[in-house]
Amino acid sequence: MSRTGVDSLDRSIEKTNAWLADVASSFGTDDRRLAYRVTRSWLHILRDRLPVPVAAHVAAQLPELLRGVFYEGWNPSKVPIKFGREEYVARFARDAQIHHSEVPVAGRNVTSAMRKHMSPGAINEALGVLPSDIKDLITPQDGAGARAEAATTEPQDQPPAQDPAQPAAKHEAPAGSRSAVGGTP
Repeated sequence: MSRTGVDSLDRSIEKTNAWLADVASSFGTDDRRLAYRVTRSWLHILRDRLPVPVAAHVAAQLPELLRGVFYEGWNPSKVPIKFGREEYVARFARDAQIHHSEVPVAGRNVTSAMRKHMSPGAINEALGVLPSDIKDLITPQDGAGARAEAATTEPQDQPPAQDPAQPAAKHEAPAGSRSAVGGTP
């Protein structure tokens, strides 16, 4: 059934819903409002920190609906905006309406979800131009606690294979922050 009567918009809505479902799932919830807030915050803050060509490369990977969210309020003549970890955390928490302590988990969860849908080159390029303190904040951790390497051979729109040594809920928020960020699953 068509939602809008425009095939390309309907496909974009379906893709956006799938992306938001992956973000929500990473928090152990089905709360799409939370997923939208943290995804929007992640996109806007990343966009503002990137040079124009890199931001455009990221935007090209997004479904049409999320691309509009990405570009909403953007002034390319004023980027990249230089800010460090503390300002990143403050902006993310304010825009996503979460506590500052929840930003690292939220940022990593969104990055993980974006990796499932975007080309490795776009994610690697974007993360590669960030200062290390921000990159470390939003880059998912592997099982040994080290930053997961950006290069991957996983096909676009396919979830990564589960490492048998990893617990199934490796992207869940810590128990103390789930109630504030993800609510009750």
